[in-house]
This record gives sequence, C-alpha cells and structure tokens, in this order.
Amino acid sequence: MLLVIDVGNTNTSLGVYEGERLVNHWRLTSARARTTDEYGVHARNLFSLAGIDFQAITGVCIASVVPPLNFALKRMAEVYFNRTPLFIDHTTETGVPVLYDPPSDVGADRIVDAVAAIHKYGAPCIIVDFGTAMTFDAINERGEYLGGVITPGINISADALFERAARLPRVEIKRPATVIGTSTVGSMQSGLYYGYAGLVDGILKRMLAELNGEPHVIATGGLAPLIATGSELIQTVDDTLTLEGMRIIYERTKRPKSQVPSPKS
Repeated sequence: MLLVIDVGNTNTSLGVYEGERLVNHWRLTSARARTTDEYGVHARNLFSLAGIDFQAITGVCIASVVPPLNFALKRMAEVYFNRTPLFIDHTTETGVPVLYDPPSDVGADRIVDAVAAIHKYGAPCIIVDFGTAMTFDAINERGEYLGGVITPGINISADALFERAARLPRVEIKRPATVIGTSTVGSMQSGLYYGYAGLVDGILKRMLAELNGEPHVIATGGLAPLIATGSELIQTVDDTLTLEGMRIIYERTKRPKSQVPSPKS
C-alpha cells in the first residue's frame, strides 16, 4: 500500500492506495507547529478507524508547499512507517516537461495536478485548484506544463472582508438563493460566490483563447464542488486529482525506465 500526503497552506490531505484503488482519504489542518509524533499518532488513529493496517504501507509520497512541515513529515514516515518518503518537486521525473521560468517556482501540488489531469483527461487541459491561493494551470496539446494564473483564494477574500470591514460579519461560503442579497450576510455570500464564479470563468475564457485544441477544464480543491456549480466553463470536478497525481508519479519513479509509459495526449 502507498501513503500519499498533500501538504497545502491550509489543509493536509492523506490518501492510501492499494494499487490504483484509493482505499481511503482524509483532510487535516496544516498546523505548522505539529510535531513528528502528532502526525504519526493522527495517521495511526485514522488508519485504525478505517481498518487499515499501518504495517501494510510499503511507500510514502509527499507533495508539500509548506517547507517548515517537511522535516516533521519525513521523520513521521521514517519513525512510524519505517519508510523513506519521496518528496515531489520540480526535479522529480514526472514525464511532464515544465516550461515555467524558473521551474523551481512551480509548487509540487501544481505539478502533480498536471500529471493526473493529463493521464485521466488528456491534453490540452486546464486545472483550477481551489486552495488557499486559487491556481489555474495550463497544459498544451503536447502535454507540456506552460504556467497559469494565481489569485487569492475565496477564503482569503472572505477573511479580509471580516477583518478589514468593522461592520461585516464572518459568513458561511455558500450559493445564495438570489444574486441580489436582501441582508448583509446574503449580500456578502452573493459577492463571494458569484464574484468567484465570474472570476473563474473570466480567466478561463482568456486561457482557452490562448491554448490550441479543445482543453478539458478540471476543478479540484476544497471548494471546487461549490463554485463549479456557478461556472459555465468547468467540465469536471475531481476531488482527489492531487492524490492521484502523486500515486502516478510515485509508481513512475519505482519502475525501470523501459517500463515507464508516456503521458496520454
């Protein structure tokens, strides 16, 4: 079995694969002060609740955009699973050329999303990841990672409204019944929901005009299922895209080069 860990600025997702099957997955907060033992205890408790034998883990793969957590996670893999983890970054052989300048600036999550999207949906494609920062990643028809767009995530905007405007409350992010809000809460929810749905489609429209072919548009990340319902251009919501990309990359690194398949195009 393979344990994959996607470390984001807000959340950390864990998944366990048996071959190509995702057995179970969980989401934790990315607490930067969390220790090796805390991560180990959390992992073992989650495994126990799901009926998974932690001793069955034969590999650990980590994609992290929070460097301060890397050492604790590395030690957790070594101490609790007796495995040396594979950390994915721009130097990892993924089969997807990175044309970004410089390649080292591309987050590990964006790399694994691109790999999974190409394998599952083909190229060209665009991935919209609704994370702490919302990212748009463009893959051309040759399966090359071109780059994309980075914007503040919807939760950042919601927090800014609450913190910077004295009379505005913190609100739940949801799709309101009408665009025209009849209360302060409704007005804020409308602005956040429809504002970001419009932002997503506005950026996608321009990206689609710059890409050749007919790119498939995939959304992933915590709020993807919610915001995608207001988008006219998102075609697929894939909650586990990042975890799948990590599995694909891990398996690629463990195979002899002669047995490594090329990404679909």
